[in-house]
Parts: sequence; structure tokens; C-alpha cells
Amino acid sequence: MISTDLMGDVWPRVQPGRTASEYARVELDDGGPCEVRSWRELRLTLTVGRFGFDDTGGFRIALRFTHDGGPMQADDPAGANYVTAHSSTGVRIAVHRERHGYRPWDKSMRFEVVGGSLEPGDRIFVTIGDRSQGSPGFRMQTFCESAFEIRVSVDPCATGFFVPLDDRITIPVVPGRPVRWKVINPTTGRAGVPFGVGVVGEDLWGNASDLVGGKLILRSQGPAPVAPRTIDWSAGARSHREELRLDAPGTYRFCLVDGDGVTLAEGPPLLIGAEPSTYWADLHGQSGETVGVNSIEEYFTFARDVAFLDACAHQANDFQIKDAFWDEINATTRAFHEDGRFVTFPGYEWSANTAVGGDHNVYFRHEGRPIVRSSHAMIEDRHRLDADANDLASLCAALAEEDCVLFAHVGGRPANLAAASDPKLRTAVELHSDWGTFEWMIHDSIRLGHRVGVVCASDGHKGRPGASYPGAASFGALGGLTCFRADSLDRDGLFDAIRRRSHYGTTGSRLHLDVRLSFDAPAEIHHLDPATGADPVCSRDRAEMGEIVRSTARTATAEIDVRTTSPILSVDLFIASRIVATFRGYDRDALGRRLRILCNGAEYRGRGRRTSWRGTATFPETAVERIVPINWWNPERPLRLEPPGTVRFEAVTTGNFVGFDAMPERLDGPVHIVTDHVEGEVDLRGLGLEPAILDAGGLEKAVSVQRLPDRLVTREMTLRHPVELFDDVDTPVWVRVRTEDGHVAWSSPIYVIR
Repeated sequence: MISTDLMGDVWPRVQPGRTASEYARVELDDGGPCEVRSWRELRLTLTVGRFGFDDTGGFRIALRFTHDGGPMQADDPAGANYVTAHSSTGVRIAVHRERHGYRPWDKSMRFEVVGGSLEPGDRIFVTIGDRSQGSPGFRMQTFCESAFEIRVSVDPCATGFFVPLDDRITIPVVPGRPVRWKVINPTTGRAGVPFGVGVVGEDLWGNASDLVGGKLILRSQGPAPVAPRTIDWSAGARSHREELRLDAPGTYRFCLVDGDGVTLAEGPPLLIGAEPSTYWADLHGQSGETVGVNSIEEYFTFARDVAFLDACAHQANDFQIKDAFWDEINATTRAFHEDGRFVTFPGYEWSANTAVGGDHNVYFRHEGRPIVRSSHAMIEDRHRLDADANDLASLCAALAEEDCVLFAHVGGRPANLAAASDPKLRTAVELHSDWGTFEWMIHDSIRLGHRVGVVCASDGHKGRPGASYPGAASFGALGGLTCFRADSLDRDGLFDAIRRRSHYGTTGSRLHLDVRLSFDAPAEIHHLDPATGADPVCSRDRAEMGEIVRSTARTATAEIDVRTTSPILSVDLFIASRIVATFRGYDRDALGRRLRILCNGAEYRGRGRRTSWRGTATFPETAVERIVPINWWNPERPLRLEPPGTVRFEAVTTGNFVGFDAMPERLDGPVHIVTDHVEGEVDLRGLGLEPAILDAGGLEKAVSVQRLPDRLVTREMTLRHPVELFDDVDTPVWVRVRTEDGHVAWSSPIYVIR
């Protein structure tokens, strides 16, 4: 349970008496553990305190913003999540669903005393998920939480001001049984140096399960593989780490099999002897002290021991961070940091409105630095109000002498890249998170002349950094990851990689990606942007990912090395914002009957970007044998095949894409797409390598239909391609990788300057 001293919530400063214990007491009949997405009937008893409850007075019960369980309602007794209340004296208790709550307790029901009053000692009985009239109960959330809280506040004097009770009603929410598995290993290593391979079993909603049983064996492939290892899983553990060592260089792959030899999961490729070393991170998420769940200690524990991250940071909204919690953030990052194993950075999300700068993540190299907030919107203590930076230019000025960096982020308040720019501070833009995919951030940065790298993260609110599934509410995508290419796993090594833009981002997968640019003659290599006044670090004829190169050359050669777990769909080579080459692991002759149908895009860039899709894909001249979901993170959203040839679906996109592969018996006739945003027909025989696009307006909102080989096998590609360099402006060179499983990766650009 989160301490009220750290919790970033705000309540009325006025109250009838001295303490909340005078107004009421509340108890939960059964607070035992419940499984995610299970149905429960929760019964609360509120005992009225010494002030009584006046006519039209009452109380509220509220759940967190993050909660994605059933929406409480009081209108349909047979419907899900039905809530009732009655008093011990017969005085009526009216139940109202409130349209707008208060951050972070913004999902609330109000209980009003009607037609009388209640005396001290009278009781009110509340049932959430009342099954007495046919309701299935209250649907629990999709994610685990050590203390799922029902926050109760009271208004005994009918003033409209609700005071939180001292009693804290909490329930442990626990995972279900594993339905899928993960193998998590490094993507680079050194011969003879030990490393860990993590194994996790996830339930239907992506929670790491502690209900693991049966025989599990870890196997490896490569030049000198290790002998198979039988997993000795500790009872009650949510993960397992196997310590290994490889003595010969080369590419290795690990897989997990069950007792019957059936492959359950495969890890990313591991390159022994590759340089530079790579380290995987999720540097962006929140915990229960602000708008997430669970404590900050649980947050970092999950990142290190369950997601098997190499690095992690915490990013609470600044206007919700009490001074006490800022101290706690610093103390926690200091306690969890361990060179060579797990790197942490203190930081926060500067959360100004988009008009004056928008969301930016602030990361300090070391603890003990002051927080510069965008506002005090939810902070009662005003003694540091004058230290706020209300706009981006003010923030850059305030942090000018700090050892820190900024990443531009798209969350509730999309970053305004044009509001201000400091090349020393803002080193990267975040292209993907639980909120969706925002490739437009790198295109805008290039257009504005900013030389930034690419990162991805979760901005997770559900306590699962590094493995942040969107659940069943407002988030639309799996959280992303960033791979840092660094000389060492410590703060100096990663900070150096950040400032050199030596990193790439993914939508959650782990893969190997190397992008270089070779020249016929040596060129000046810059690690820091020359716009900061920094000198070049060396001269050589090859530039690495993220570097800035000063050259008079007219052409260069892009060199790309991609190694993945899921087969490669495409590798796009960009010059600035234009694709100059697309490489595939197949040609037109390899195309089969498989069709990939995707819903893409968003309404616009802001908070209301979410697009809901409802539609059908109908094949009038052929039957469909089967369908396979792509990025279908919410298993409760309908996706079904209605024989002989209709697929019915409901999906959500937030800049990302969601869809399915369909396997028709024959490529005869059209597929007829009907959605609430666009409809049209696509001739199946006319499909080539490029997808057909049904444009739906908005922000790249569309339905795409693409023909693919029935089976893809290419998981390694080494590519070379000539690049023509611009004469008078920067030439950013970068790549985007798409894989069969629906994941995407982006490299940081190499910038060639004149």
C-alpha cells in the first residue's frame, strides 16, 4: 500500500472535525487474493461516525485511472459490475456513477443519503458486483497489483467536500496460469564471460505467472552450444534466471522446450564477440505514488528480476511529485543501481501542456539534483513554486548547467518540438510506448533540423516496466524498449551512449540492429552535436549509428546488419523522411495465399488520438481456412472467422497497427473491407509486394491489405546500399525494420553535415 506521505493525490483542505476517523469507518468483508480478470462480489460495510450523515450527504468509492476492470454501474441489475447500497435503518441510499473523477482516483461512484439522515453507529452496506439479481459480478483488472485499492471518502455534512477515510481497503490481484513463454537473453556478449538467460511464463494478459509447473528445458544453438539445462523453477517465483557461459564467438539462439520437446519460446539472437556491447532498457514508467500502481520498489524489482532489463528509470508526472516522493525516487534509484548488472537513473516527466512544450522526460546522471516542475497542479506545498519552469524554454534554461538529458515524449500531452530546442539537452525522441506509435516525431525533428536519436519505452502505468501490456482500457500498444550500444553497463557508459545517440528502439521485441555509413575518404566524426560547440572526436571513413559526420563526399554506402527472432518482413532505408530502398527476405515469386489485413493510425496527435475500429473483411468468392491475430493485445476484443469467408473484428489503434493474417483457399475475386471509418474492395490477384491502402483520413488512419509468402524464414540480413548526400542541408540516414510477429524497430539516424 502506498504511503499517504508519498501519494500524489489532493483532497479538500476543509473538514468537519479533526480527523477522518471521526466521520466513518469502512471494512471489506473478504480481502483475499483474486485472479486477474476474475469475477468478484465485493461487500463493504461503512459505519457512520459521530457527526452522522446529513440528508444529501454521503460518500464516494473510487478506483485509480489505471484500473481497467469493469466500469461500475447502478442501472442494470443483471449487467456486469452492478453496484448496490442500503442502510441498516431503511433510509434510502442513492447510487450515482460520476462522469469525471479526480486524478488519480478518477473512476468513482457517489452514494447519497436521500429522504432522511443517518445517526452515529448506523451502517451502510455496499456491494460491488451484486449477483443477487443476475449480475455475473465485478470484473477485476487485467494486471497484478499487490494492493488494489478502493478509496473511500465521505461528506457527512452535505457540503460537497469529500474527505478520505483513514481506513484503506485493499485486495491483492494475482496472475493466472501461464499461456505463453519468454526467453530473455542478451543480444551481445564476450567469450568466456558469464551471462544470464531469463525465463518467464505469462498469463493471458501478460502478467508474469507464479503458477508454473511441468518440465522445462533450455536449449541452445550456435558454434559451441551449451548442454541442455533442465529448469529448476522455485515454487512461487515469477521468473527464473539461468547462468551460462559461451566460449566461442558467433551467433547463438536459445529456446525453451517442454517435457515432450515442444518449443515454447525462443530468445533473441546473441552475438558473442560483437562490438559494441548492447544493453536493453525501459526508461519510462510510473508507479502507484502518482498515476500508476504498486510501489516504486516493486517497479524496479520487476524491471530487474522479471523483465530482465539492464537499465531502468522512473518517470512520474512532475506536477504530482511531492518533495517527499522526489526524495524517495532518488533514494530508490541509488539503492537499486549496481554497476555491471542493473543501471538506474533518477528523473521525472516534465509534464507541461503541449502549447508550452509538452511532455519531456528528464534524466539525471546522479541523485541529489533539484526537480524543476512544469507546475504545482497537484502539489499543496507551494514553497518551491518559484522554481517551476512553466514552458520548455524556461526548462532548458533551468537545466542548462545540469548533467542531464531530455527525451521528447507523446503521452497525454504530446511534446511540442518547435516550442524550444537545446541540442545539449534534448538528445532523443520517443517513437513508441503503451500510448501508441509516433514515427512522426522523428520526421518532425528532421524537418526542424534537430539531430536527435530514437528511443522507445513503455510509459507503463501497470507496474511492469520492460513487459508492459496495454490491458483493456485506454492504452493501445505493447510498451517499447531501447537498446543502448555502450562500452560498459554503468551510468557513465549509458549516458555516453545517450549523448552519442548510440541506440535504437523497438515496439517491445529484442533484436540485433547495426547501421553504419562508409565513405571513400575519412570524415570528421562528432559524438556531440556541433551546434553545442563540441569538437570532432576523430576522423575515419565509417560512421556508426547516431554519429554526426562532417564530409564533403557526394555519396556514401549504408551498411545494415539485422538479426531477429521472428522472420524479417522488410527493412526500409530512409534518407531524411523518404524511403530510398526497401529490402525483403523474399521476392514476388515467393508470394503465397497469406493476406495481412491491418488497421493503422490514429485520429490526431493529441490526447484523443485513439481510433476504434469495427468492421468485416469478406471474401465473396473463396473460403478462408484460418486467421492469425497480429498485435491483438486485448483477447476480449472480437476477432472471429465466420465461415465460409467473413472475418469480423473490433480493434483499437493509437498510431500503431492491429490486425490479422487470413489464409483464403484461393486468391479469387476481391476482399471487401467494411469499417466505420473506410470501406472498399481490393482485388486479390492484383496484389504484389506493396500493400493496398484504404485511406481513412486522420493521422495515417487506414486499412492495409498485403500479400505475403505462406511461410517466412529469413531472420538475418546483411545489406549494402549507395546513398546520395544532400548538398546544403543535413542528410539523416536511418532504417526501420518490420518483423512477421508485428514488431517494428527504428535506428537512430546517422547525420551527414556539410
